[in-house]
Amino acid sequence: MGTLLQQIANGLIFGGLIAMVALGYTMVYGIIQLINFAHGEIFMTGAFGGLAVYSWVLPPAAQQIWYVALPAMLVGGAIVSVVVALLMERFAYRPLRNAPRLAPLITALGVSVFLQELVRIFFPGASSAVPFPNAFITAPLHIGSITIPASGLLMLVVSVVLSIVLETYVNGSRMGRAMRATAQDPDTARLMGINPDRVIVLTFAIGAVLAGVGGVLYGTYIHNVDPYIGFQNGLFAFAAAVLGGIGSIRGAVIGAFVIGLIKNLADIYLPGGTAYDYVWIFILLIAVLVFRPQGLFGEAERVRA
Repeated sequence: MGTLLQQIANGLIFGGLIAMVALGYTMVYGIIQLINFAHGEIFMTGAFGGLAVYSWVLPPAAQQIWYVALPAMLVGGAIVSVVVALLMERFAYRPLRNAPRLAPLITALGVSVFLQELVRIFFPGASSAVPFPNAFITAPLHIGSITIPASGLLMLVVSVVLSIVLETYVNGSRMGRAMRATAQDPDTARLMGINPDRVIVLTFAIGAVLAGVGGVLYGTYIHNVDPYIGFQNGLFAFAAAVLGGIGSIRGAVIGAFVIGLIKNLADIYLPGGTAYDYVWIFILLIAVLVFRPQGLFGEAERVRA
């Protein structure tokens, strides 16, 4: 029982990380029907942005104070992620907005590889795993037989809070209504005075902030980063977004926690162990899509005449 509870706790922590990446996938798709396969690299550049702030911006005295170092790294990582996302949207996706769907999909894959190689070549030591500083409290939390690292608990709490804030913003704010209107019918939204370009840019920026924060918290939790963490975790995040119903914020979060639980429980309780965790995740994904193609919380796509 102790092992089961520990794996559930680990799965929830991993799900919290995946949720912050999956939200970017689902928001961008909800607005412009684009699967941004380079979104995982936005997560990765955020992690390296936070590492750069710690290594080259913060003085040694500030590096030792977690409540100074960690906020600075989170802000730095978020800024780097937003800049990368906005450049990506402006120069890679906007010129292809009216192109056949295959063109931006291939472009997204190209941007993903480009960012991986850019970081690998130009960030010092990034040709292999780079140590990431432990910029948070080191003492773990003990609940009975369960041990939860403080950085893992922080990642879980931050992901839940940011998810709630995001859904509240989208459902209750004026810009949130503009997002929903653009997602429903961009041409009619334009006639009503909404600027779809501004909405799309804001959507990319919000998704990038979540991914950048997630990247820094991931580095703090795992203690190392490399240029390929975006691809690995982006694959889980994409599966979570599709499982929950791509285009649904709540679905992306719940799908992420389901993915996290399956991955960690499969390591011990399902045949194949760690080597087969991808297999079990995608078996579940396929099973859900066979019986409910729009995902757990998604809506069936309506084709306008």
